[in-house]
Amino acid sequence: MRIVLQRVSRAEVRVDGRVIGAIGRGFVVLLGVARDDTEADADFMADRVLGMRVFADDNQKMNLALSAVNGAMLVVSQFTLLADTDSGRRPSFTPSAPPELARRLYEYFLSLVRKSDVKVEQGEFGAMMEVELVNDGPVTIILDTASSKGRNG
Repeated sequence: MRIVLQRVSRAEVRVDGRVIGAIGRGFVVLLGVARDDTEADADFMADRVLGMRVFADDNQKMNLALSAVNGAMLVVSQFTLLADTDSGRRPSFTPSAPPELARRLYEYFLSLVRKSDVKVEQGEFGAMMEVELVNDGPVTIILDTASSKGRNG
């Protein structure tokens, strides 16, 4: 499972021009599911994202987690995060999970983060979406469970 986490001052996701999710201060979480991912990957990622301390404390150090700043989270599925670009110029998406597995683990991840005290918005799985955001910092962090599995992905 691979996540691109962006600290934002605001973000929204649209489908067919209609806003289906919007947040103020918080995280945009772009989430890609790999073929060999399981619930354990989602458990690990949910814990990491919820505990990620990248918001400034009183000393302007990145030291606070999302819940400490009353932040929100916008989660968007994105299978292209698993693109294999090792050969040729056309990415291969073979490392990405089939849609049934990806949807199940995406929804499982959402269920985990919704158990926290953080407001969670989401994109629409499988839809063509427009994601608009203002990256705060910029702060962008890549999380990947592949290293723990010996996959370089």
